[in-house]
Amino acid sequence: MLRVFLREYGAGGGNPVPLVAQAQGMTAAQMQAVARRYGHESAFILPPADPVNTLRLRYFVPAHEMEMCGHATVGTLWALRQWGAWTSPEARIETASGIVHARWDAALGRAWITQPAVQVQPLDVAACRAVNDVLQSGPGADATAGATAGAAAGGRTAVEPLVHMVNASTSRYKTLIPMPDVATLNGLTPKFSAVQALCDRIGSTGLYPYAVESVDSQGSIVHARQFPRSSGYPEDAATGIAAAALWGYLAGAGTIPVGTPAVPAAATVIQGVAMGSPSAIDLLPRFDPAGQVDGCWLSGAVEWITD
Repeated sequence: MLRVFLREYGAGGGNPVPLVAQAQGMTAAQMQAVARRYGHESAFILPPADPVNTLRLRYFVPAHEMEMCGHATVGTLWALRQWGAWTSPEARIETASGIVHARWDAALGRAWITQPAVQVQPLDVAACRAVNDVLQSGPGADATAGATAGAAAGGRTAVEPLVHMVNASTSRYKTLIPMPDVATLNGLTPKFSAVQALCDRIGSTGLYPYAVESVDSQGSIVHARQFPRSSGYPEDAATGIAAAALWGYLAGAGTIPVGTPAVPAAATVIQGVAMGSPSAIDLLPRFDPAGQVDGCWLSGAVEWITD
């Protein structure tokens, strides 16, 4: 088993990944049973369908199969490197959400994987009210509606960030919810029993409240929490695809810098603090040949753990 997206080596935290190295012949039910046994997102290595690719990965949480899992992919590539099974500078991974590209960072001793450009869908006022109620955060629905009216009139109110909730996706939609500060974020006490119905209603696979801690020309630090729709556990210690969607949304809005192809601006998403499993997800912009941002690179520290 691996621990991925460590904030600090040897200090706990991160997100565990049960990993099956040779999953040929396993049925979907058997793979899901592994995830249920360990209670975490689990990764299964398979031969690629197309020999041009390096490997194929399947991912399961206790409740279902997932199309893509960021920390499981980063962890799997790290493990393959330790085993000597992946020695080239780059890799191509088949997933249910498409091809993921990877590169090995010898200086840091970790893999970076790609996530595509973010897709964003704003939430309406009714959805924002519902999210606010489930998170039990800040003022009630009436104040949120007032903030909407104030924003439309060009004014600003104390709860205006609530009207900027969006669903964002690089592989599946997460609901991004701005919080005024890190203390408010970590003090959230969601109505966990209501999360799945809310996510079904708003077309999301998880609630991802966040708070920007610091931003400068070299990079940024953002804190987040994830309350998944139906993974089989109430909170996730580190969620790579949610962090990638958040990065894409904030970068596109100009909230955090991207830098240049020569000097890319780094970003770190801190997650898991409130649940006692501090994690750090590192992100960098990915530039196309014309120098335009085309999604991001995602990485984090990994270590072995015993089950």
